[in-house]
Amino acid sequence: MVELLVQSKVRQYIKDKGLNTGGDSLEAIEKALKVTLDDAIKRAKGNDRKTLMAKDI
Repeated sequence: MVELLVQSKVRQYIKDKGLNTGGDSLEAIEKALKVTLDDAIKRAKGNDRKTLMAKDI
């Protein structure tokens, strides 16, 4: 289930690049996003911050 992404926006972005969106691709994109966010959150917490910053990503 895709929770974090605005599916229509992601599909349009991919379409604008000349491709179609496969049925399972949005779930894979969301999984990759969550991994990126989890890593960034760990980095921010490791630096004793409660604010996620661009440098954490």
